[in-house]
Amino acid sequence: MSTEDPDADARRLAAVSLAADDPTGWFEHLYAAAADGSAVVPWDRGAPHPLLLDWIGDGERIRTGARALVVGFGPGFDAELLAHHGAQTTAFDVAPSAVAAARERFPGSPVDYRVADLLTPPDEWRHAFDLVVEIMTVQSMPPPFHPPATASVAGFVAPGGTLLVIATAAPETHPGGDAHGGPPWPLTRAEVNAFAQDGLHTVAVEHLDAVPPWYRWRAEFHRGSEEP
Repeated sequence: MSTEDPDADARRLAAVSLAADDPTGWFEHLYAAAADGSAVVPWDRGAPHPLLLDWIGDGERIRTGARALVVGFGPGFDAELLAHHGAQTTAFDVAPSAVAAARERFPGSPVDYRVADLLTPPDEWRHAFDLVVEIMTVQSMPPPFHPPATASVAGFVAPGGTLLVIATAAPETHPGGDAHGGPPWPLTRAEVNAFAQDGLHTVAVEHLDAVPPWYRWRAEFHRGSEEP
């Protein structure tokens, strides 16, 4: 287990999976190792993501009973936040160990924690959710997988729905940025813009100096309501 570099365990396990042409298998290895104390999950903040908290504010953005989906929920705090504000929340992760850990961490939670793969999501999720939250999941895969993952995320948004994307900004998008091997593989502005597909339009794209030396994207997209 690494204590100096929080991403070291993720990078070590990802290298093994990528060598086997498996872009997502390392998540299960990481969560399983974290469960027995031999690795750390670098995105486990012990709380909802601060940029999500800021975006939600007092909760007026979330309509009670709205159908919400959290992509790659990780430790589960973001999903629990949406449920706290009255959303009927589904949250999925490719790692069964992540699902087991979230259910243990939040016993009795109203969140529907599910195992699913962003690259091959359930057909019934297409255009099914009023709010979709994607926080740093697409960037966890190598760049060749960003386009299909982005297409899946955009496809979850229902007519009249909203997509919120939070991601690390690629080094070339900010001063003094230095490239490094992933994971993560931060997103370029063009990759963020690419979420505006399948009928979604861009509401706002923010480039934020979040935690030096890291910059973040926070972007909001909306799908228009279908004509009656």
